[in-house]
Amino acid sequence: MAVGMKELVEEIARALVDNPDDVNVREVEGEQATMIELRVADADRGKVIGKQGRTARSIRALLGAAGMKHNRRFTLEILE
Repeated sequence: MAVGMKELVEEIARALVDNPDDVNVREVEGEQATMIELRVADADRGKVIGKQGRTARSIRALLGAAGMKHNRRFTLEILE
């Protein structure tokens, strides 16, 4: 159902970081929501989060808008 959300997050993250090969995205399907787990290199975590969390908030906003189309909630977790 949620075609492309994992790929969308992966593509955005790869564009932001210095080590695109270290980007790892995993989708965890729930009954009503899908959690997308994002792992990047330690040095790149700040780039994905952004100043005051703005970049992460923007990615979450994109997921929220895309989720409306699929009638599904998406949450983004940036893992250490």
